[in-house]
Amino acid sequence: MPDASPDAGRVTPNLKVGEKAREGHPVVFVLDVHGTPLQPTSPARARRLLKRGRAVVARHTPFVIRLKDRTVAESQVDGVELGIDPGSKCTGIAVFTAKDGERRGLYAVELAHRGAVIRDKLTARASYRRGRRSRNLRHRAPRFSNRTRPKGRLAPSLRHRVETTMSWASRLARWAPVRAVHVERVAFDTHAMSNGGPLQGAEYQHGTLHGTEVREYLLAKWGRTCAYCGITGVPLNIDHIHPRSRGGSDRISNLCTACVPCNEKKSNQPVEDFLNNAPRQLARILAQAKAPLQGAAAVNATRWALWHALVAEFPVVRAASGGRTTWNRQRTGMPRTHTLDALCVGELDIITRAPACVLAVTATGRGAYTRTRTDKHGFPRLRLPRQKQFFGYQTGDLARAVVPSGKKTGTHTGRIAVRATGSFNIKTAHGLVQGIGHKYFRLLQRADGYAYVTRPEGPTER
Repeated sequence: MPDASPDAGRVTPNLKVGEKAREGHPVVFVLDVHGTPLQPTSPARARRLLKRGRAVVARHTPFVIRLKDRTVAESQVDGVELGIDPGSKCTGIAVFTAKDGERRGLYAVELAHRGAVIRDKLTARASYRRGRRSRNLRHRAPRFSNRTRPKGRLAPSLRHRVETTMSWASRLARWAPVRAVHVERVAFDTHAMSNGGPLQGAEYQHGTLHGTEVREYLLAKWGRTCAYCGITGVPLNIDHIHPRSRGGSDRISNLCTACVPCNEKKSNQPVEDFLNNAPRQLARILAQAKAPLQGAAAVNATRWALWHALVAEFPVVRAASGGRTTWNRQRTGMPRTHTLDALCVGELDIITRAPACVLAVTATGRGAYTRTRTDKHGFPRLRLPRQKQFFGYQTGDLARAVVPSGKKTGTHTGRIAVRATGSFNIKTAHGLVQGIGHKYFRLLQRADGYAYVTRPEGPTER
């Protein structure tokens, strides 16, 4: 993250604070003989327990084992905590232990939502209904009128984000002894950015975190580009549109991001003089400066709905802002990813361990009710079978196919698409393999509406 100008009041975090976090293998979740979660263990110890017959596999992905000779009363369970970083397309979830400000990352989940798919399907449904009004079809009386939306209603694409995040938080709580949850309740701490009364004293209002909130908001508002020339991928400063030396204020509506050459070239000129030869660009900057961040209201509404859902299910839920997460990540020297952001949510001092691999989970749904496929005119062109299971498998099951010979020789593991003929397709981490006979498959896990891929930790789309 580039440094800000002194006008922003931001102090660059000291990257030497704390030690460099080491990478480690994701842990294995452990259940006792009655299915109560115990403290997660290392993969090596899990292999020894399975080899000695003291444990059995309870779930394939994420990998969970169940002990056959141990109860929770006979075990020492310190507990773990969850960190949740809600995003527009993906949500990061981190499982970690926390003690005296030190965090050790144990497991990381990146949940990809299908909100865009839901939105497109709702748009298509609306177009079908509008089309019926102009066609010469039989009349159907309206079912009811004056339909109203309940207070606090979220659009289906936004409600899906809350429900899937809550689903995975509940799942992890079934597999690990979760003691507390840390979540970003708002993307930007608007109280900390305002010029009103102090939140917790003048040090918080005008300190390092205050500048971080302002900077994070402006980077998102201006698309991480220079407001004057549009360049990206370079260090950006925070500039006053109307110079402070000429009466400009420190309000958010008077701040923008600017690259170093543009910031130095503009100096203390009024923006009207600096862009006197570019009236269209001047009008765009003035309009965008006064406009709120697009989508911020919807994202914040989703985060508040997630907050209320977490409070209703977990005994201890702690809130933080996106600016604090950014400050923690920079101070500990972490790269910018969803899962590492989740590890940095809330108050912490150092991070000593981070998972080297991430379980990428994609919400795929559980199929559709429709049993026909239509052409562009709306007439049925293909009829699907009414049953979903063939030869003991159904689409979405996680299975492993061991093919001894032929063009598809090898071991293939992934989600399958069944066919009535018995020739299945399987989607693995390396691509799609088509036409494998059902007799070569072995079921690993029933379809649960998600697709799983394990990948190394690294930057992804926000």
